[in-house]
Amino acid sequence: MTGSTYASPACSETGDPLLLTPGPLTTSRTVKTAMVHDWGSRDANFIEINRSVLARLAAIANGGNDWVSVPMQGSGTFAVEAMLTTFVPPGGEVLVLINGAYGKRAKRILEIAGRKTVVHETAEDTPPDLAQIEKVLAATPSITHVFAVHCETTAGILNPIAQIGAIAARYGKGYLLDSMSAFGALPVDVQTMHIDAVAASSNKCIEGVPGLGFVICRREALSRAKGNATTLVLDLHEQWTNLEKTSQYRFTPPTHVIVAFHQALEEFDAEGGVAGRGARYRNNCRILVEGMRALGFKPLLSEALQAPIIVTFHMPEDPRFEFQRFYDSLKARGYVIYPGKLTVADSFRIGCIGRLGEREMRAALNAIAEVLDEMGMNRAVARTA
Repeated sequence: MTGSTYASPACSETGDPLLLTPGPLTTSRTVKTAMVHDWGSRDANFIEINRSVLARLAAIANGGNDWVSVPMQGSGTFAVEAMLTTFVPPGGEVLVLINGAYGKRAKRILEIAGRKTVVHETAEDTPPDLAQIEKVLAATPSITHVFAVHCETTAGILNPIAQIGAIAARYGKGYLLDSMSAFGALPVDVQTMHIDAVAASSNKCIEGVPGLGFVICRREALSRAKGNATTLVLDLHEQWTNLEKTSQYRFTPPTHVIVAFHQALEEFDAEGGVAGRGARYRNNCRILVEGMRALGFKPLLSEALQAPIIVTFHMPEDPRFEFQRFYDSLKARGYVIYPGKLTVADSFRIGCIGRLGEREMRAALNAIAEVLDEMGMNRAVARTA
């Protein structure tokens, strides 16, 4: 990419396969190398690294002084659960927008926490109906919050988060966003999108390693959330106030993960931030979709709905196609893809994110062509009806 510091991953040197998945994903050698040192969690140097990471995250989301980044040890779901169970009070009620597994997971989190929910659900290949959202909010004044998923990786669909935020603001509702698979590659502006809190994690589009979630919170809304949390560990308000007072985590932080994340953020900035990272991923997605179409595969989503994160393809109708053999043969060639999770169609998924560029995407397509030949398939009949 012109003007980018992106370089091809050193997977051939490490022997690691390329992860064409929505995360964990392929990381740079320098991110990996950052983890070879040990750090004391109360050491001044580590504290400064952590402070730098949190400040940078808020800036990526255009969070000025009115927003704060709160880290949460664990996977992305830890951050989502912390966000939901901290921001939604015991008497709160959430309009949960569902078009995939992660919206359903949010609903389950709220149910376990004893919070009321109202659901607007569409199929995995269909964005939420904005008119229906407005209708539900108008008819249900007891709703206090709206929850949405930015990029629902069940199908790879891009949801209309800015329009949803505008509706939530018009009705005076809090707006909670899961941007797990999109943050860092697709714009999130907490101010103009009226977002109270947005959750993401270290091992997605910033290209760090798993182990740290974070929630970028509107300071005033977080201040009002004191006492809401249903667990000790996932209490964002307590985590925030303790960091503000002492610069320390309440419980042991994943030091190696945070230092690697700091390095990943340096590389993210060098690539041009959201604009640069997003441009590479969009190019990866374009190459993938064009190449797979040429091999006879049909994407599930239209271009207008497709996020440049992960692409879902229909399973071929050719009886010679066996997904497990397809998967295993690609893995043997150094490429790991993803099974499908849809109810609307038999499918599989291929990711566009991680330390991958045009060379890796074209090499993956060549490997797919080889596997189809091995399976004795006529590529012209791989296409579904």
